[in-house]
Amino acid sequence: MFFHKKRRVDGFLLLDKPHGISSNKALQIVKIIFHAKKAGYIGTLDPMATGVLPICFGECTKFAHYLTDLNKKYHVIAKFGEQTSTSDANGIVIKKRPICFSYMKLCLSIRKLTGLIDQTPPMHSAIKYNGIPLYKYAHQGLKIKRNARKVIIHKIDSIYKENNLINFTVLCSKGTYVRTLVEDLGEILGCGAHVVFLRRLQVGAYSHANLTTISNLNKLIEQQDINKNNDFQAIDNLLMPIDSPVYFLPKLHLSEKKSYNFKLGQSVVISSDIENVLVRVIEKNNIFLGLGKIIMKKILVPYRLVSIFQD
Repeated sequence: MFFHKKRRVDGFLLLDKPHGISSNKALQIVKIIFHAKKAGYIGTLDPMATGVLPICFGECTKFAHYLTDLNKKYHVIAKFGEQTSTSDANGIVIKKRPICFSYMKLCLSIRKLTGLIDQTPPMHSAIKYNGIPLYKYAHQGLKIKRNARKVIIHKIDSIYKENNLINFTVLCSKGTYVRTLVEDLGEILGCGAHVVFLRRLQVGAYSHANLTTISNLNKLIEQQDINKNNDFQAIDNLLMPIDSPVYFLPKLHLSEKKSYNFKLGQSVVISSDIENVLVRVIEKNNIFLGLGKIIMKKILVPYRLVSIFQD
């Protein structure tokens, strides 16, 4: 077996998280494949969930939280008539009730859960209480009082009912628990419900159309035999630019001299029609330098810079 030093990797990867493992486990597998020193994921997915799991490497991690704040879209299949201990198919059935609602009542109930709503996080979640994740309390049979949070359910559509299963898609704000949404819907309908399938389709503008799988990464390693030639080009080619998490911010191009000053952390004089906004600062050859803030329409202040030092 060949061992390699961890290396600096900078970039953004859209991973299709497989079913049955935690988001952190998926991250650690990918990190090992890339031999990366530093990486993190954006937006936790439950072990049973699949789909879009953005992974930031190296300098890209500095900008990850901007993508966290964006809306997310899911494909959901919910089973009605049964309530489980975890609000999904991984838990044990704790209550069964008859299903006696019409499609019309289902649609009216969904309306009640659309817009700005209060949502109480489930016990089986990674939210911490006194520094300990709630799911660890749940595993001990303990129940902690949780405060409701405001979330936005922008849209629930593509609704299809077949027997006791309901398919739908949901577009929601950050911090939304789809398991709780389904459980709340089941309570409104008076029969209980839990999630049996969950796939994240979109984070911000990034969709599930062009995802990389762990299996694909491993195949590329085998084809290129990275362990022997220490050449990571095949998998590195899958990485998107460092500024991918802030794709929605406007770009500002600087001259070579102003780029030099900006990289040193100095404010530079510019000409702009906008102010009090963050921009992606770009130098020649379309190289991303970091984020800057425009003030008084003529001063660009360094806000968050990319490290130019290689290690």
